[in-house]
Amino acid sequence: MAPDTHPILDDTRPIFDLPPRLADKAAPALIDLDEAHFAQIARTLRQQVSHLSDRLDALRRSPGGRGPQALERDLEIHELSGRLRVLQRFGPEVCLGRMVAADGPEPVYVGRLGLVDPDGAHLLLDWRTPAAEPFFAATHGDPMGLVSRRRYRWHRGRVVDYWDEVFSLEGLEGRAALDDQSAFIASLGGARTPRMRDVLATIQADQDAIIRAGSHGALVVDGGPGTGKTVVALHRAAYLLYSDPRLEGHRGGVLFVGPHQAYLDYVADILPDLGEDGVVTCLLRELVPEGATAGVEADPEVARLKATVAMVSAIDPAVALYEEPPGEGMVVETDWSDIPLSADDWAEAFEAPDPGTPHNEACDEVWDALVEILLDNSEDEDVPRESLRRSVQHNEDLRDAFRKAWPILQPTDLVADLWAVPAYLRHCAPWLDPEQRRLLRRPEGSPWTVSDLPLLDAMRQRLGDPEASRRRRQRDAALAEDRDYMDRVVEDLLEADDDPESSFNLLRRDSIRQSLVHDDRLPDAAADPLAGPFAHVVVDEAQELTDAEWQLLLRRCPSRSFTIVGDRTQARHGFTESWQDRLQRVGFDVISRATLTINYRTPEEVMAVAAPVIRAVLPQADVSTSIRRGGIPVRYGSTSELEAILAGWLTEHDEGVACVVGDPTFRATDRIRSLPPGRVKGLEFDLVVLVDPDRFGTGIEGTVDRYVAMTRTTRELVILTPPADPARRPC
Repeated sequence: MAPDTHPILDDTRPIFDLPPRLADKAAPALIDLDEAHFAQIARTLRQQVSHLSDRLDALRRSPGGRGPQALERDLEIHELSGRLRVLQRFGPEVCLGRMVAADGPEPVYVGRLGLVDPDGAHLLLDWRTPAAEPFFAATHGDPMGLVSRRRYRWHRGRVVDYWDEVFSLEGLEGRAALDDQSAFIASLGGARTPRMRDVLATIQADQDAIIRAGSHGALVVDGGPGTGKTVVALHRAAYLLYSDPRLEGHRGGVLFVGPHQAYLDYVADILPDLGEDGVVTCLLRELVPEGATAGVEADPEVARLKATVAMVSAIDPAVALYEEPPGEGMVVETDWSDIPLSADDWAEAFEAPDPGTPHNEACDEVWDALVEILLDNSEDEDVPRESLRRSVQHNEDLRDAFRKAWPILQPTDLVADLWAVPAYLRHCAPWLDPEQRRLLRRPEGSPWTVSDLPLLDAMRQRLGDPEASRRRRQRDAALAEDRDYMDRVVEDLLEADDDPESSFNLLRRDSIRQSLVHDDRLPDAAADPLAGPFAHVVVDEAQELTDAEWQLLLRRCPSRSFTIVGDRTQARHGFTESWQDRLQRVGFDVISRATLTINYRTPEEVMAVAAPVIRAVLPQADVSTSIRRGGIPVRYGSTSELEAILAGWLTEHDEGVACVVGDPTFRATDRIRSLPPGRVKGLEFDLVVLVDPDRFGTGIEGTVDRYVAMTRTTRELVILTPPADPARRPC
């Protein structure tokens, strides 16, 4: 939104818009200071947006330059554009609240970002700074130096409520309005929107401690439905980008992996609202090119076999078969003589790349080593070495033999061969028994499945870029052409210059002549934003990941710095081991765990019905404790009543979002979603209607789907069964 069209920046009406029932909280003594502060925030935002816009316009009109100069200009444009996007999102609602310290009578205002007025006065303290921590973490047991704290509830750019807390008698001195049903509690029952609601102002002390925890190793955030795991994960991503020096200037930054597209759409606005647009978000399948069209593995046993770390380990021997040197030598003809090349020479050349060099990218190193060995074997001492090199390199028999000995490989070809060629699979995965190999076999050209993706990714990393060698040759040819051209230009200048004192003589120095060659037109690989390496990875709904999928993520974060968010109780395929055992097995070493136990979302009435559902198959399931009653009992009825129930809800509620779960024939509308049971994790709705939940499945998977769907609601749950089944209670 452009700065001159922001409704708050141009609006001179009071920011506080409290309903009549809160008239006492509108007393000037309580809010006048805030009104003045908000007005100054609006003015400063307007000034900064205008200033940044002018700077960007000037930069874009300036000459781009070349080399480092162009890079610096582009980086500055990127940085200013990001800051401008963040500022343009906000009016005074950028302010979350204020706190008053015992040693400082003036309130300190905390915001989604830091803000300083033109005179250098701090208008907002960025929520991620250490100085802002008491705003979230102070409790009556440990006030952290505060005497009072105020949190605002914003709606369409106006403060519609605020919540004051006092931690000492000084906080009561005419500066606080106390009630027991204000911004925090009201926000928990507030209407949902198609995107996740703003929750930063109501972060609690237990959540804040997790958000601000260090990034070394893996931190598991474990908790049941409604405990704020996703909230913590998103805020932690923004906090680490702001505060962790390891992430400063890191090419990869933070990767956030969500469970499904509806989830990513739902949280799309949260990170920018937290003052951060530098987090890369994706689905796990998007990390692999074949993920866009991959289907579900039809046979659960095949999926289980492909999900193991052992199967990923089959990649190395699969590639090693293509890195075995020829067992016989050959003779290489040159313009002057024949040069012998023995089997030992081949073996020596194949050992040239450093361990871990991807196969395709090692191709040029092996070739260069082979050429050097041939030059050393030559007895033509009178032939210039470079002339002999050119002759060897142009020998087609040698090039053909090398292409066969060290071929450029495609990852899809080798993984497909594992499933299509029994002998190849037997060699690469000798631990598989004949029946397992039979299960894994499939015809060549079969479509990829989600279970194939970790193996394709591992193969792609092991092989490297198949175009790397071709680009190197193009680059070398382009550089040679540029050097020849600049040499001719320099020689022409020197021949035309007859002044012995001229600075043109400096051009005789090789270092200066080399600097005249530019490489801005040389071919290079397009950067993959999901390739990493990333400094930190956040994974939500992590209980669903297989061992092979964990390997895929670890390859993108060598530091093993992870925030792992999940609930073992919600694992659709079961999760009987501990987080510690699971993560150690897949490759993590430093592991810590934080548990969230308070359910801020789901009313007591709903949890009372949902808890027995999951405990029927998982008696020891950790079920979070709800902190509020909604006043609306769970309703039951017939599937034939679905349309009437939804129509009545829309009539009674002007705001909010509902979701129909389990009816693929129901067409979604602006305010009513329609999702299968496996696609509601991480989401929340005002009304959830379960349609024939017995059809969600049997065993752990079906039970977990029912439990997860039931706990998505913040207000009402309706359970409908087919008319043939007696409804337990009419709706």
